[in-house]
Amino acid sequence: MRPTYQLLQHACRITLFTRANCSLCSNAKKILSQIWDVRPFVYREIDVMASEGKIWRDLYEFDTPVIHVSSSKRGDELPELASKAHKLMHRFTDDEVKAKMDAAEAESN
Repeated sequence: MRPTYQLLQHACRITLFTRANCSLCSNAKKILSQIWDVRPFVYREIDVMASEGKIWRDLYEFDTPVIHVSSSKRGDELPELASKAHKLMHRFTDDEVKAKMDAAEAESN
C-alpha cells in the first residue's frame, strides 16, 4: 500500500548511510521498516562505499549505519551540513528514531 502524497508532504525524510555486509546496517533497516509500518517517511539509502556515496565516505566509512532525520521540506543531504543533522549512529532503537522524527517535524513548523 502506498501512502498518499498529502501524507508524505508532512512526513520526515530519513537517509540511511550504509555499506555492504554490515550486520548493524541490517538491524537498522529492520528498525526503520517497523517504524515505516506505523509512521511513514521519505526514505533514501546511500552506500558510502559505492561510487555515488563517495562524498560521504570520509564522514561515515567507519561509522555505519548512520541515519539523518529531517523534515521532508528540506533539500538533499549535503556533507557540509552533516554536523547540523538530527542523526543516530551504530545502534539505535525505534523510540530513538521516533524522537528524532519528532524533533525534525517540530523544527520545520
